[in-house]
Amino acid sequence: MSLSATGQPTAQPPRYPAPVGQSGPAALPGPAALPARPASGTGPGGRAAGIALMTGSAASNQFGAATAALAFPALGPAGVVAVRQWVAAVVLLVAVRPKITAFTRAQWRPVLALALIFGTMNLTLYCAIDRIGLGLAVTLEFLGPLSVALLASRRALDLGCAAAAAAGVLVLARPTPTTDYAGILLGLAAAACWAGYIKVNRVVGARVPGTAGPAAAAGVSALCYLPIGAWALASHPVTAVALGRAGAAGLLCSAVPMVCDLQALRRVPPRFYGVFMSVHPVFAALIGLVILRQSLDRPDWLAVSVIVAANAVSVSRPERPARPALLTRQRE
Repeated sequence: MSLSATGQPTAQPPRYPAPVGQSGPAALPGPAALPARPASGTGPGGRAAGIALMTGSAASNQFGAATAALAFPALGPAGVVAVRQWVAAVVLLVAVRPKITAFTRAQWRPVLALALIFGTMNLTLYCAIDRIGLGLAVTLEFLGPLSVALLASRRALDLGCAAAAAAGVLVLARPTPTTDYAGILLGLAAAACWAGYIKVNRVVGARVPGTAGPAAAAGVSALCYLPIGAWALASHPVTAVALGRAGAAGLLCSAVPMVCDLQALRRVPPRFYGVFMSVHPVFAALIGLVILRQSLDRPDWLAVSVIVAANAVSVSRPERPARPALLTRQRE
């Protein structure tokens, strides 16, 4: 699924942190990469620049995923993911240069968990793209962060958003002669990985300063993919074009979002950033149609729209202020 990394200190994340070093709409910076609040330059001009940057990031992510899909015939999803993981590791390790020898056991535990999630999330997502197309796979994966946000809320509106998103999934999974239930399950598995990433990355952000944790996790995940990548490259008719596409996908889903998302978060509030994440499934569906010739029928477009709207409504509502603590009387 999204590849992004920054050198910023750990700060309060928005509601929807997304995978560092991964593909898909998950290609947005994680908690360790986000500033606590937008910096100066958040006026009308700064907001417009932030929107342009976020649009470029989303387009780059989904164009990168489509480019990766073009390499599936030659490398297979596993081979493409392996190359993606290797490129992501090089980009992140060179950019961040984490001092992994200084990590403690308490720091390594969540980092290793994050590495496992990195590899599993991209593999399940790319296998889903191979079976059900880019638009539907990314939409299903998008349920991961949406479910985390909805489960943390008790508002009636959020319950309605959850019901709407569930209805959208039912429409996507409705029985038809061409329904690929394995592909749908793979997309939902990618969503579960993204939800797990959010939880684990919060721990990594709290225990490891800056983006050293995600960078180290990307490196470990790349090492794990060495045997998988070797098998995939040995068992498929590898071509230079396919390798170039897989490598380009890694850059499009890592380097470009890394720069765009960091700069955007200096210009727009985190909540607005979270709402804007809703464009990723739409971009995926449109780019899948134009580049991969993967068309959706009207019910599928409706389901994608409902899931996107559920996310936008959920994250755009202001949080309820916490009740002030009651002051206890002091004994005289």
